[in-house]
Amino acid sequence: MAAHHRQSSHNNRKKVQVSYVIRDEVERCHRSGINSLQYDPYLNRLYSAGRDSIIRIWNAKNIKDPYVQSMEHHTDWVNDIVLCCNGKNLISASSDTTVKVWNAYKGFCMSTLRTHKDYVKALAYAKDREHVASAGLDRAIFLWDVNTLTALTASNNTVTTSSLNGNKDSIYSLAMNPPGTVIVSGSTEKILRVWDPRSCSKLMKLKGHSDNVKALILNRDGTQCLSGSSDGTIRLWSVGQQRCVATVRVHDEGVWALQANDSFTMLYSGGRDRKIYMTDLRNPDNRTLICEETSPILKMVLMPDYSSIWVSTTDSSIKNWPINNRTIQPPDYNSNHTKPMNDYPDFVVKGGASIRHYSVLNDKRHILTKDTDNNVALWDVLKANKVEDLGQVDFENEIKKRHKQVYVPNWFSVDLKTGMLSVHLDETDCFAAWLAAKEGGLAPNDGSDPKINYGYLLLQALLEHWPRTFTNDEEIEEAPEGSIAQNGEDKMRPRNSYFSVPGHTPVIFSELGGRTLFRLLCRDATGETESLLLNETVPPWVVDVVVDKNPPKYNKIPFFLLPHSSSGVKSLRKDRLSASDMLHVRKVIEHVYEKVMGAGSETGSQTASTSGQDKGETDRDDDTSTVAEEKVELLCQDQVLDPNMDLRTVKHFIWKSGGDLVLHYRPFK
Repeated sequence: MAAHHRQSSHNNRKKVQVSYVIRDEVERCHRSGINSLQYDPYLNRLYSAGRDSIIRIWNAKNIKDPYVQSMEHHTDWVNDIVLCCNGKNLISASSDTTVKVWNAYKGFCMSTLRTHKDYVKALAYAKDREHVASAGLDRAIFLWDVNTLTALTASNNTVTTSSLNGNKDSIYSLAMNPPGTVIVSGSTEKILRVWDPRSCSKLMKLKGHSDNVKALILNRDGTQCLSGSSDGTIRLWSVGQQRCVATVRVHDEGVWALQANDSFTMLYSGGRDRKIYMTDLRNPDNRTLICEETSPILKMVLMPDYSSIWVSTTDSSIKNWPINNRTIQPPDYNSNHTKPMNDYPDFVVKGGASIRHYSVLNDKRHILTKDTDNNVALWDVLKANKVEDLGQVDFENEIKKRHKQVYVPNWFSVDLKTGMLSVHLDETDCFAAWLAAKEGGLAPNDGSDPKINYGYLLLQALLEHWPRTFTNDEEIEEAPEGSIAQNGEDKMRPRNSYFSVPGHTPVIFSELGGRTLFRLLCRDATGETESLLLNETVPPWVVDVVVDKNPPKYNKIPFFLLPHSSSGVKSLRKDRLSASDMLHVRKVIEHVYEKVMGAGSETGSQTASTSGQDKGETDRDDDTSTVAEEKVELLCQDQVLDPNMDLRTVKHFIWKSGGDLVLHYRPFK
């Protein structure tokens, strides 16, 4: 189920891009690092917040098959989650700048809060008051009443919030005590700021760290605070005395995750050095190395009985490590190496591979990728699917093997931030790739070879379920082959007759380089609410092609056509011609043969524009073509051109310089 919001009109004035993710319908495993964890002891459920934008629910008692459900609505890293209302609801914070409210039992998004202006990095929860705080890179802290948030609906989602201001830098950590009397924030400012959330008043600043404060915890009454920093230290603060009362130095690198028991006597810490230590706060020299992880540690959550600890890292797996609280070791000053208490975890929730490298092939339709398991795969951008798993082969060799001497302009961009392939389309270059259907491997069965535009067809496929794109019944006769009638309605779905994308493909509309406006699955565009939101969100440049069916303009290429110096023909004047950049060299050879060298023609007739090809008039008599190719050849930079090459390929691979393309013709002797 989708959660929705009302757009404010200013969003429509900003440039909007369309993105989609190529993925499986159900992604059962995390595909990248896991930023946060929460545990529900009543249902034995573990919640994990992924950098792949997905929150997943796991059954902590089912070791063989722990996967329960995916909670999908964010479009970027989920940075933090908190369970509230005794496990009934979950609040999430994301780099897509939103905070979302979820029904944790059923796993659907209830509402979206768009108050933050930048990545939301941290949440804090006051259990006794059911209050949540959110903070991030916009330096603001917002306070939310969870009972108000869970009452929001798609049509009524206006919510008032208190804010705590005064942070001078991006906030990376946040903590609130259960009664909600103290809130602490940590930032790149290197200091801790402390507030009373009831009055929103500043209480103090705590100075001591020399780098970003990445982890914070408060004790129940708010009198003590623990902070972990990128400077490698953990500090214990007395909030009442406004000073640091102990500094724990157990890690070699930054401390990113902290947990403590309720009595604040035992500290559990992890971070960049991949080690988890248990330290006795009454005597910080007494510590035990619980385990050494394989990747930097991002989050830890203690089981309520302190018997074990769940750990997430920059890797996609989650591990549960046993803790023996009776094995705290006094310091051994003669030993440089501490042996971990555990060599292996009790339980592993296995993650999936993350795509780390990609190469867009020069057909500008296929992408080769390599993941963290060194597996190489081939993907189809148009059909939004995986074509083939190639296994652990040489990535660079595969790229070379698939290189063709054909030039298609760039028309999309790619990012791997979530560990999956995200493809972005924006107005400036989405319609740059025109080519012949046969060249794109999409030729119709009737033997014709029409010109197609990749961006035009893809946008139609992504929005083919949106009722606004359906044709009226009087237009049905002209509807392309492959159109589908909707449940006997007198409207038809305008499939582009070349391909469709999988219905589970997430489609995302966002401000260029900024906030997400709307996310939906391709197939859900038929829904009434989704359809209305699409009406508000889809930018005019997309409406123009998917609703109004206006094909984009062809790309023109200017060039000069001159006799080659060895031909003995003198040119009377130098004329600048213009043609579609898809025009094949063969057509220019025909033009030279018929118009320039033809009987009774003047050299000046070179000015005849070959752009008549733009209208798809490419079917000429093959005999003329063959005769022309036997009589004349075309050269660029003194290289004889293949008649099957198009002008943009000539310009890209052979001309290779600025200014207008210059072609020379030479009659065969």
